[in-house]
Amino acid sequence: MKITRKITLVKVDETFPLIGCIAYGLIDRGWNLIQVRPTSLCVLNCIYCSVDAGPFSRTRQAEYIVINPELIVEKFLEIAKFKGQKKLEAHIDTVGDPLTYPKIVDLIQMLADIPGVEVISMQTHGVLLKEKLIDELNDAGLSRINLSIDSMDPQKAKKLAGMPWYDLHHILSMAEYIVQNTNIDLLIAPVWVPGYNDQEIPKIIEYAIKIGAGKKWPPLGIQKFVAHKRGRKPKGVREMSWKTFYQKLREWEKKYNIKLILSPEDFGMHRRPQIRAPFRIGEKTIARIIAPGWRKGEALAVSKGWALTIVGIQNPLSLLDQKVFVRITWTKDNILLARIA
Repeated sequence: MKITRKITLVKVDETFPLIGCIAYGLIDRGWNLIQVRPTSLCVLNCIYCSVDAGPFSRTRQAEYIVINPELIVEKFLEIAKFKGQKKLEAHIDTVGDPLTYPKIVDLIQMLADIPGVEVISMQTHGVLLKEKLIDELNDAGLSRINLSIDSMDPQKAKKLAGMPWYDLHHILSMAEYIVQNTNIDLLIAPVWVPGYNDQEIPKIIEYAIKIGAGKKWPPLGIQKFVAHKRGRKPKGVREMSWKTFYQKLREWEKKYNIKLILSPEDFGMHRRPQIRAPFRIGEKTIARIIAPGWRKGEALAVSKGWALTIVGIQNPLSLLDQKVFVRITWTKDNILLARIA
């Protein structure tokens, strides 16, 4: 995999906390689903990417990869015990693409062995999928692949993926292989980008129905493009309202006799106790800087055994292993942000 920009690749080992940072580790948002992020790398450069991932990112200065999947599994087990070890889902949904993680099969196998984990799902654009890998994922215990397909037109698909080598034919062949040859359920998850793939969404719906996606869960998860402050916004795109978005989904539901407006219940999701960060907003603490943050102007630090991102800090590499006094500015869903106090 070729990275065309200058970055720092941070190898996350046992000295890094696995909770607190959005770019790697585990995220508990108070459901029976726990997000798993073993890597932040991505090989695509999607023009709508909300987290500015990929080789041509303009805002990232670092990428993360957890070198030992056992570290993730150990922390996952700790959270699983807290939540009650039953009806849990491990959802591998990185700020890149999970298939860039070289030990993805091992990780899935280990997660499948945790008591109470009944579903293991993964979000991917599928460009790194091969039949052999799909077979290995199936044997390891992967339950569902949420596959991003944004167009049925090869040229439009390349434009949306931001890479001239993007091969739609390969993605479609992998989708069909999953449905026909494995126990892995397939959910096709296009991002509807107004002005770019408006006419493609019905074609994607028809394709999902044709190949038999969604045997256990819904076959489609159509996503509305939302412009994020630090993400990418394609030229000329006017973000549609949620009212317009859902109105169109209802029309397609009637036309195709298929469920498109989804809820957490469709995936067996329900509320569970949420682990709590040891900080409150406004609280001050001493943090030790351990790596550059994933975005420019940020540093990754540790305090009280949790990871936190210090924003508004320059040249983090020069501050490695130094202790700084910070004020907590964000604690939602166990993602911690801070500023120098």
